[in-house]
Amino acid sequence: MDNQQDLVKLAGDFSSKVATLKKEIGKVIVGQEEVVEALITAIFCHGHVLMVGVPGLAKTLLVKTLAESMDLSFNRIQFTPDLMPSDIVGSEILDESRKFVFVKGAIFSHVILADEINRTPPKTQAALLEAMQERQVTAAGRLYELEEPFFVLATQNPIEQEGTYPLPEAQLDRFMFQVVLDYPKFEDEVKVLKQTTGERAKEVERVLGAKEIMEFQHLVRMVPVPDQVYELTVSLVHKTRPGSGLAAEATKRYISFGAGPRAGQNLILAAKCRALMKGKFSVDFEDVREVAKWVLRHRIVRNFKAEAEGMSADDIIQSLLV
Repeated sequence: MDNQQDLVKLAGDFSSKVATLKKEIGKVIVGQEEVVEALITAIFCHGHVLMVGVPGLAKTLLVKTLAESMDLSFNRIQFTPDLMPSDIVGSEILDESRKFVFVKGAIFSHVILADEINRTPPKTQAALLEAMQERQVTAAGRLYELEEPFFVLATQNPIEQEGTYPLPEAQLDRFMFQVVLDYPKFEDEVKVLKQTTGERAKEVERVLGAKEIMEFQHLVRMVPVPDQVYELTVSLVHKTRPGSGLAAEATKRYISFGAGPRAGQNLILAAKCRALMKGKFSVDFEDVREVAKWVLRHRIVRNFKAEAEGMSADDIIQSLLV
């Protein structure tokens, strides 16, 4: 077998593993297929996700179930106004022999649920964002590497804004995707009630481990992309920028600032992963279209006219994809 054949075989294993992974998560999580798809995609693309949704939609259970099915360690951090960077990163303490010893904080885990990230001040947000971007933390002047794979799911409550510290656009850009978690469908909610008010909840089985995840992360980057798809992707990103020659009418009318180059990088990576999920070892523009809302919705800044006319980020992105 040559190298290309090995990669194609691994691609077949990948789509099979993802199908099994979704099935295991489905034992515990009812519905929310799009959200599950986004989280799995982000993990294999080495990215992080910002999830927007009201309380009580099983965000913690979803992330914990995902971590269990991938045999990864999991920590949940509840962000509050008095949370300090050292509470996340860790700090040095004096041990019995009067020597300073670094005690690791909650960030030292494979999967982190950063609950209500906008409830904590910018200084603490920045500590988490350094870990996300650099895959390392700084404490007492020393660098500590985080164990791979490392994945952050941050949540925001879209309703309560009092006493919050919204993430600036530059920090939002660190998240690969923004996913909107909605109320379950009627039939799904009936299943949730049956599943959570009866006997003990079902347990998920381990589908793959850290080593396999990192192999698949490498595989995603090996998927070839035609030049035409690269060009169409850049065109899509340029369409979101009001000052660009390719700016769409909806952009000029409703957007103050468009997406940066990182959006294009994430569109291509996510499209590669989507192609693999379908059992393909090549990318077409349809794969890019399917992930566009996840990648772009938190990277475009709507103006007052959009707010006044009720044009959501998703509405604007959809108009750019037509």
